[in-house]
Order: sequence, then structure tokens, then C-alpha cells
Amino acid sequence: MSIFNTGINPINKFKAVPIFLTINSAYAPYAAASIHSLMQHTDPKRYYRVIILHDGLNLVNRIRLRSLVTKNCAIQFKKMTRSLYLKAIIAYCTRRKKGAGDYFASAVYYYRAFIPLLFPLYKKAVYIDSDTILLGDIGELYDTDLGDNAVAAMVDPKVTNVPEFRDYVDKALRVPHTEYVNSGVQVMDLKKMRKLKYLSTMIELIKKYDADLVAPDQDYLNVILKGKIAFIDPKWNAEPSKNLPKDTKLVHFNIFNKPWHYKNVPCEELFWEAAKGTGFLGDLKRQQAAFDEEKQKVDQDKIASLIKKSGRLANVKEPLIKL
Repeated sequence: MSIFNTGINPINKFKAVPIFLTINSAYAPYAAASIHSLMQHTDPKRYYRVIILHDGLNLVNRIRLRSLVTKNCAIQFKKMTRSLYLKAIIAYCTRRKKGAGDYFASAVYYYRAFIPLLFPLYKKAVYIDSDTILLGDIGELYDTDLGDNAVAAMVDPKVTNVPEFRDYVDKALRVPHTEYVNSGVQVMDLKKMRKLKYLSTMIELIKKYDADLVAPDQDYLNVILKGKIAFIDPKWNAEPSKNLPKDTKLVHFNIFNKPWHYKNVPCEELFWEAAKGTGFLGDLKRQQAAFDEEKQKVDQDKIASLIKKSGRLANVKEPLIKL
């Protein structure tokens, strides 16, 4: 199939399952593995459209990603433009970068909040992070019944398992940690999110509080949509494990132990198998080889700093952001 072919006849695009990823050029190799795994587990009777929101992918990366298209799965690129909303987010992230160990001081993390506004013809969509590997048909996740909720996502296990994160969510955000979700995999009711003015509300909170949060875009999601989030089965957002449940549909290499950085991490074979089908395998192997002890120490220090920051912010008297 031509690398310039989207993979689907345009007449079918509104019948397709829309799946969004948000990346920059640095994330392209990981996204390629995720997309390739997704395409290996589609229902041949359905159509799928992967839509990549980016800040300026180079031509080589676009060609590599576009080469992954199949007969029933298309790839579409959407470059983010400098709107007033995006400028406000970029300015916010620039201020956050001054904080040591801030993992999430990148505007890319916020692109998903623009999906309802940028794609008004879609009523519903799935969002996945680029560090995910699919083991099942994402169409099944798309079919999730949201009821009266705006989003469906999984309760974040790291918040449950790390005391500092748990205290931060309970005390600084005033969101019960048993309801705080990970934003890396979402089923989104785009119509409802437009009605709730989700993006403009987030921008208002950013301007009002300029809060130094632990996981900003995820924290805003949980605060703004509190009480309007359905919970998906953990099999759709599973942490890597040596004893991965047999019914797992999606593995999320979230924050710790990225297989393109570290060797001998849980579920690495799933990532490398998916990466083999892309044009990025060599890049990923070289990246892993270059991630030496010094870089590993920097990475571990950032994670430790994130946990320490959570513990410190848990002691605030008033919530960091509120509606």
C-alpha cells in the first residue's frame, strides 16, 4: 500500500473507530510500536482511524508512521496550531520546567484536551498514550457504555500503591484516590465534553491558579470531571508485570521502566515484538544502548523527585485547584 494512502476510503471515515495519540518527533518511535500493535488486533469487519496530534513531525517520521496503514485502519496527521488556548498552555509548561524533576512540563500532554474542540464531527473517541501496546481489539474499548459520564478511564494503580501519590490526590486535589484515574487510556464522550466546555475550563483554572501540580493534565481531568468519570476494566490499562493476567488487552509502560531505556523489564518482549513491524526498530535499539548508567540515574532521580514533591504538596491547607 502506498505510504501516501490513508488506508480508508474517505466515505467511510465517519463510520470508523477514531483513536487519538498525541506526540512530537521524539515520541514517534514509541507511537509506531503502539499503532502497529493496535493494527494487529483489529476486527476485520470494522474500520479504524488513528489520528495523530503533533507539534511538527518531520517528513521521515510521517512517512514511517504512514507506512503502517492497513486495509481497515487509516492514519491521519493533525498539526497543532498556536491558538490562544495552546499559547496559554505552552506558557504554563514553560514555567513548570523550572521545577526540578517535572516529568510533565510539555504541552504534548495537553493536546488530548483539544480533541473535542478540534473534531466536532466525532461524538465519541478513544485516546491512548504512545507508550502503550495493544493485545486486544481497541474497538471493544470504544464500545464502552459511558452512561451519563464524560470519560471512562482506569483508577490509577500508582496512586493507590504509592503513599505519597495517594496523600497528594486525597489532600491536595480533594479527589478520593479510589476515584482518581490515569489519563493515558480514555474513552471520551466528545459531545458531552464540548457541552461541559472542558478545554476552556482547564485554561481558566490554569490562569487562575498557575498551580505547580504533580501530573497537571491528569490532575485537571480528575478535578474538572469529578463525578463524571466511568471506570474501565484494568485489563485495558495494565501495568507491565511478570505475571500479566491472561485477559489483558493493553499494556501501559507508564513512567517507570521503559523498555527502550532499560533491559530486562517486565513485558519488554511485547514492546519489541510490536517494534519489529515498524521502521523505528534500529532507532529504538540505539536509544536503549545509549541510555547509560548516568542517564538511568537522572531518570531515577526525576522519579524520586516526583514522589517527594507529591509528599510535600500533600501538606497544603487548601486544595491546589478547585472549581
